[in-house]
Amino acid sequence: MLRDLMQVYVDKRYCTGCQHCKDVCPVGVYEMVDRNSPDVNKDSAPPEAQWKGVVDPATKAKWENVNDGHRHFADTNDGTSGGISVAINGSACILCQACLIECEGECIHIIDDNGNHYKSVYK
Repeated sequence: MLRDLMQVYVDKRYCTGCQHCKDVCPVGVYEMVDRNSPDVNKDSAPPEAQWKGVVDPATKAKWENVNDGHRHFADTNDGTSGGISVAINGSACILCQACLIECEGECIHIIDDNGNHYKSVYK
């Protein structure tokens, strides 16, 4: 059975706030929101992947001291990084996979219209 639309979600526990997904997506699937925004869980993430205020400790240890110009784990987004990614327009996904390659936190999941599951793996 075919699904009607692509399902895209961000596992918020692993999102670094780098904003790469938003920057590379050609169809505007992602928005960056503040970590305390009421819209932080507005994508189709299952309950275990929703933001509950806690970052995965291993992801935080890996990225918190990296000086690459991004505001990793910042509570607010300044237009270039920080906050948390939300796949608010997942049905627009064309499965180009640019986000899957660029995601520092390896937190993006895409389930295509045939039920195939893709997960980000940072380049």
